[in-house]
Parts: sequence; C-alpha cells; structure tokens
Amino acid sequence: MRKRYLIEIVQNDQQIVFCPPSIIQNKQLTRIAFGSKSFEVEFLPHPDKNNCIVISRDIQKQLTIPNLPISLHVFTDQQTLYIGPLVGIFTSGFTQEQEQPLGERTEFFSKLLSLNKTVGAFAFLFGEPDIDWEQGTIEGLFFHDNAWKRMVVPFPNVIYDRLPNRRSESIPKLQRVKERLQTEYLIPWYNPGFFNKLEIYERLHQDASIERYLPESHPFTSFSLIETMLSKYGHVYIKPKNGSLGLGIHQIIYDKHSDEYYCRYQDQEEINRLRKFPSLELLFKWVFANKPLENMLVQQGIHLLRIEKQAVDFRVHTNKDDFGNWQVSAIAAKIAGTGSVTTHKRNGGRITTLSEIFSKEDCEEYIEKLSQAALQLSKVLEENIEGIIGEIGFDLGIDRNGEIWLFEANSKPGRSIFSHPDLKHFDFLTRKLSLAFAIFLTEQSLLHPEELFK
Repeated sequence: MRKRYLIEIVQNDQQIVFCPPSIIQNKQLTRIAFGSKSFEVEFLPHPDKNNCIVISRDIQKQLTIPNLPISLHVFTDQQTLYIGPLVGIFTSGFTQEQEQPLGERTEFFSKLLSLNKTVGAFAFLFGEPDIDWEQGTIEGLFFHDNAWKRMVVPFPNVIYDRLPNRRSESIPKLQRVKERLQTEYLIPWYNPGFFNKLEIYERLHQDASIERYLPESHPFTSFSLIETMLSKYGHVYIKPKNGSLGLGIHQIIYDKHSDEYYCRYQDQEEINRLRKFPSLELLFKWVFANKPLENMLVQQGIHLLRIEKQAVDFRVHTNKDDFGNWQVSAIAAKIAGTGSVTTHKRNGGRITTLSEIFSKEDCEEYIEKLSQAALQLSKVLEENIEGIIGEIGFDLGIDRNGEIWLFEANSKPGRSIFSHPDLKHFDFLTRKLSLAFAIFLTEQSLLHPEELFK
C-alpha cells in the first residue's frame, strides 16, 4: 500500500516545503513538481506531521495546484519531489450547460471524478479547446462537492482517453492533440483507440497459448467462404469489423434437411427478425442490400449454454491496477431476448449475476474459467497492440462442453451491466481501477520511461 500525503497550504510566500522526514532523508531534493510544472524550493523536515506536506500559498500558485482537500501520492526522481498524479481525461462533446457539461455522459464522468479522494489523484476532464499551448496549462473541468468547476492546471502526468466514438477519434485536430502531447511532452496516454475486430483476432492468433479461445473468423470474401463455414458449424455470424453495441450483427443458419437458409437480425425499426430463404445469394440480396460487405467479418457459430431456452454469454471487465497488474474487475451474465441475435440489452437481452442462474458449484467453476481466460487474453492483447492499455471489456461465451470462446474485446467497454443492482460494487471497482492505473503510469514515466516509450 503506497502512502499518501495531504497537501496543506499556509498563508505565506516562503519557497520552503515542509515534509515528513521519511520523504527527504538520504535525498538531495531541490525541486517540487506538479504535473508538467516544477521549480526550485528548499526542503525542511516537519517532525510533527507524518502524513502532511506543507507548502506556501505562493508555491501553490506557481504550480497551479487546485485547493482541494485530497491526499496525494509522492514520487522522487533525482532531485525532484513530484506530487500527484494529475490525470487529464481527454474527451469531446462538451455542452454549454453547467450542470450537464457532457450531456448524457455527465453522470458517468461525475461518478468517475468523485473517486479522486479514494484513489489519491487529481483527475479532470478536458477537450482540445481547453489547452493553452503557450502557457503549458489546461482549463480543466473538476467535479467537487457535487458541482462542476473549471480550474487551470499544468499539463498532466498522464492522460486517460475517453473519446466517445470512432468518429471523434478520427477528427484531425483531436489526433494532433494526442500526437503532440505524447511526442513533444512525453505524456503517457492510455486506452487509445477502438479495437478493430479482425485486427484483434489476427493479433491474438500470433500467440498459440490462447488460440483455443478464438472462433474461426475471416473477412468476407465470397459466398463460398460462408457455405464452407456453414457446412462445418451449422451457423455463422456476420458482423461489422468496427461495430459496437451489437449493431449490425446477423446470424445465418443452414438447415441441411430442408436445404434452406435462415437469417436472424434486428431491422432498422429495432425489431428482431427471422427470415427464411431458398438460397444464400437471395438471402444476401434481400438482407444485405446497401450494406458494404467488404467491412464485414464472418465468424464461426458456437452452440452456447442456454438458460430458459435462450443463449447466454458473459461480459468480463479487466483493469490494470496501481501496480500495473491485470485484475478481473467485473463479471456478469447476459441472456438473449426472444428471437434476438445477440444478448445486448437494446435487443431485449437481460443482465444477471452468475449466482442467479447457476448452482453454487457451476457458478464457481464458470467464474474461475472466465477469469483465467480474460486475464490470459488481456496479457496477450497488451503485448500485441500498440499503445498503453488499461482496461478491456470481453464478451465471452461458454459452449455446451464447457469451453470458453472470445466473441469480442472492447477497449472502451460499455457499462450497461452495472444497471443490475447486484453489480454496483463492480461499477465502483472498474471506475476506481481506471484512475488508479494512472498512479502506476506516473511512477513508470518518472523512474522507467524507457519501458513506456520503447
């Protein structure tokens, strides 16, 4: 457990920092830093306070430290004492409304920033217009005492990417912000980018240890590919390479007795459909008209466990903690709605805990299997994907033989499972760990930058 220290501000203009003796002993400290700002000060021991660092109002102003009662971590490197971490959460879609600055996403961000005290970090929201490149500062949006407040702070120690979608991620000016802060200022930037489904499968296939979790998957090339896979598996899924939320997923089933094809999907009116066709060509002509097939992925169908005659799959979240280790932070079951091709809530699916639908013995076995698979997959993904990954949401299935299958990996997982009242503690844990990882990254960037920027 790392020790944290309250930053106490006193009303004078002395360039002196009073520290617990344990911080400064055997060190020749000459500078204090917060985020990207630092300057020379004198350090003196403070024998009466072991959990407090005392600075003057002048030091606070020069470092632009928010005057908020939060205990922070300290890091020492060479002759500098760093207090923090200062965590910038980069996003877009800001509104002019004071109480709803991020529209419908405001509630999530207010809950995330409410964990500043719990984690021991100063986390704030910012967008591209909030950056003052000349001064090296950001007008950040803080959430404190149930209210939003803007405060000017230095460039942060680390940046957590919370851009809301692929469209915002592709905006050139936002890409330039990311590139500049990473290359010119060497600020670690975590959770960049949305995953491409096909690319994920290709990267994962490079490691034989997790191949058993991967259903056969190919980019759409021809009807003969689908015919071949249907003859092997009985049914396949056609899904967008860059899709999310279960949108655009189609299940194709071949009935060898009647020599007919069925397609299960959700139409534009969000109605679950099951249609029958005499040929695969006619099915595609009818269902996939005006859909770009070159952007589609063909995936092996799996005969999943069923609850009340409905397929069930599992959402497993993993997060890196404040020591850089992967943890399973949430597990939930999702039961498909009647006639639905997926288990997503918007398609009529429902969320449950594993203990609600399985016996105690089965529940323990499945949690162990799902956790082991998710941790293995997290480590392999981290090794084979560019950038710093701090959290992943996996959609995993268990077939009738008890084998685990990976359906999707999401770099910015949705949070619909946390609407279940018995999963609230998972909601808290995932948010806490997503900020706590910034502590590890701050320490690494100071002490072992070669590991982060290799």
